[in-house]
Formats: sequence, structure tokens, C-alpha cells
Amino acid sequence: MPLRISEETRLLAQQAEADLKDQFVLVDTIAQANAEKVLEAFQALRVSESDFAGTTGYGYNDQGRDKLEEIYAHIFRTQDALVRVQFVNGTHAIYCALCGALKPGQTLLYAVGAPYDTIQAAIGITGNAPGSLKYYGINYRQAELTKDEKPDLEEIARILREDETIKAVMIQRSRGYATRASLSVEEIGAICDAVHSVRQDANILVDNCYGEFVELLEPTEVGADLVVGSLIKNPGGGLAPTGGYIAGRHDLVEAAAMRLTVPGIGKECGCSLGNNRSLYQGLFLAPHVAAQAVKTALFTARMMELLGYDADPASTQVRRDIIQMIRFGAPEPLKKFCKGIQMGAPVDSYVTPEPWDMPGYDDPVIMAAGAFIQGASIELSCDGPMRDPYTAYLQGGLTYESGKLGILLAVEALKS
Repeated sequence: MPLRISEETRLLAQQAEADLKDQFVLVDTIAQANAEKVLEAFQALRVSESDFAGTTGYGYNDQGRDKLEEIYAHIFRTQDALVRVQFVNGTHAIYCALCGALKPGQTLLYAVGAPYDTIQAAIGITGNAPGSLKYYGINYRQAELTKDEKPDLEEIARILREDETIKAVMIQRSRGYATRASLSVEEIGAICDAVHSVRQDANILVDNCYGEFVELLEPTEVGADLVVGSLIKNPGGGLAPTGGYIAGRHDLVEAAAMRLTVPGIGKECGCSLGNNRSLYQGLFLAPHVAAQAVKTALFTARMMELLGYDADPASTQVRRDIIQMIRFGAPEPLKKFCKGIQMGAPVDSYVTPEPWDMPGYDDPVIMAAGAFIQGASIELSCDGPMRDPYTAYLQGGLTYESGKLGILLAVEALKS
């Protein structure tokens, strides 16, 4: 039985695709360059069938795991990397990176306004839970954005000059649930330059989630000391079953590994449990899959613009990550849109998403995600906090074709 998509909606989709022709060419050009970068890394490190073997127990001498980390370091142009299925999510990887970069009594500067909701809990902004950075005596400061919601380079430099206890600066590439635009790699480079012009001893960490392989360069190529992300987003290519990565300067990666395991063991332990093949193949596919997600986001933006909604970024803007924001202004259209996205999923398409109190969030969150990997944001998903202005944050799409169908079904749900 064909999907219930009206002729009117299909014609609108044809117009949207015609309008996006030049944008799609640019996305494909970037994907080609990043695919070459990944393939070169696989060949330089001499990947072989034996690297896909898994380990159990302690995971000592896991050849495939260790080589995969060398490949990540090669791709991100860094000294070292930590790529592990033991990271439960991106927030966990970020927390380990921050713990490794900071000691009690030192200060973390968040350079682009308030952090993402779950990071706030890990830092201790929203409480003093046992294990939070605040609990361990880490201080926190925040550089607010300018009036036009851009990074305030002068304010960042001023705070660094007046506070010598700042030893780590965190940059969040993607917007999270904020209204500011996601940062380009060029903008991240400008922040790195501003930090280093004042303090050479401050370590710069970048939350790279949703941004990998969307541009030609990564943050570690423009001055960042460390990048951190989730394997069930862009770099996992839709195949990684779980995990996260940290890539950057050797001492910072090793310090983060000590937090993931224990001091004295660090990277030496951590079995791969038969996941190496999926992690390798997912990374190989990642440039293409990220491009499919970007195309889906562009298509979403243009469709919603044609329907009169406010899409951010606009369909004419160059993409910095895979996230598309749509402002609905009321709870019901947000719920309907998420229902339509769920209807377009290959898994649990019959389920109706409802807002609920998710751990780490201050407001109820509605989330549509019928994914092969639970919570995988590289698969088509949509979520948003139930608060004004009732904004949907859409991301992912393993293939543009399936992502497009999900959007068309979401449009039909809005009409209902």
C-alpha cells in the first residue's frame, strides 16, 4: 500500500528540490573531499580483515581498536584519539574530556553562552550532584553571546585576562536547544585564535557533535586541542551501535582515558566486543551519510518555508551541521510534525510520540525517533522541548530518499 502523501505535497516537494539544486551540488562536493580523506586514512594505516576481530575481558592488545584510534587521529589531524564503545553517549565523552583537562580549583570557560541541557548537569550548573565537575571543585564561567547571537571574541579575551584559573575553554559547535546559529569551523578557528592570543596555557575543547564531515575541515585543524563526539551521530555512519570519540593532543586524550577507565590503566583496557567491523565500516560511510543528512535538512527547510514556517538555517544558507530548526509557535503543530516524522520511520512507525520528562532536561521533551540504533541522531529524528517558541530540532537521514519521505509524511500530519 503506497504511503499516504497527497499530490499537492508531492508537487511542493518537486519545487523544493528544484530550488535546492545548487545547494545539493555543494554538499556532494564536500562529501567527495571527505570521503577521500577517510579512504586515505584507511590505506595509510593498512586496514586489514584481521582488524575487525573483537576482544573480550580486559581488551588488552586489541589491534583493531588501537588502529581505529590511529585512523581517527589521522582524519582529525591530531596526535592521538580515544574511540570506545564504553562511552554511553556524547555527554559522557565530553565529561571525560573535561575531567582530563581540568584539576580541582581550576576554571572552565564556556565560550558560546549556556551549554546544552545535559552538559549543564554534568558541569554542575543545574545542581551539585555527586560526580559533577562542580562536585569535584571545578569552577565555571560563561562568555555570553553578542546581541546578534555571535561569539563575543572581545568578551572571551577579557575573561581570560582577568581569570588566570581558567585552564579549559569549551566551544559547542552545534546549537543544542539554543536559538543561536551553529558555528562554522572558521568561526571556531577565530575563537581559538582569540583564546591563544591571551592564554597559551588554556586548553580548547570542542563539542563536535552533529558537525563531523559537514565541512572540509575539522576544529582540530584550526586550533582546537581536542574534539569530542558521539559515534551514533555523524562519524558512526549509522552502523556504530554505541560509543564516542575524543581526538586531539596526546596528553589530553590520555587524561580523558584515565577518567573513562582508571588512573594507571587509561587506554590499555576496554574490549571492543566484536564491534570493530561496524565502527570501521560506519566511519568509512560517514562522509556520505552525513551528506544525506545535510540534504534532508535542506529539503526540510525549503518545504517548511514554502508552507510559511520559519526555518533556521534557511534553505539558502551553507550548512555547518546536520540540525534543522523549525519554529511552530504553539505545542500542537510541534506534536503533529513529530508524529509525522515517526510515521516515516522504518522502526516503530505506528507509535505516537508524546512529551515526557527526559533525564537531564528542565522541560518535557517530545522526541520522534524510529531508529535501528536507539537514540541515533544520524538516523532521521526530531525532538524539541515543550516550551515557547515550540521549536522542532530535526536531524539525520541515513539516505536522502528515506529522509525526504519522512518530511513529506510530517507535512501531511501538519495538515491533519
